[in-house]
Amino acid sequence: MVNKVKAQDLQKKRVYVRKKVCKFCEDPSLQIDYKDPKLLKQFITERGKIMPRRMTGTCAFHQRKLRNAIKVARIIALLPFTTLSR
Repeated sequence: MVNKVKAQDLQKKRVYVRKKVCKFCEDPSLQIDYKDPKLLKQFITERGKIMPRRMTGTCAFHQRKLRNAIKVARIIALLPFTTLSR
């Protein structure tokens, strides 16, 4: 009887998690460009770190392009390296 109760509890606790889809694969008109800081800001944290794929849902190909675009935008001073908060 104890096993039945545990099995029922496990079935109730399952939560459906929707798989994240790459924004750039879904919409080919979106281009990753270092000159577009508004788009790139969506993929960095408030501390200035680049968000990982598992959080943003981008594919490996576009994550590499994003990483390079963010780094170039930082060098050109379109994006900050870090924040000044302490």
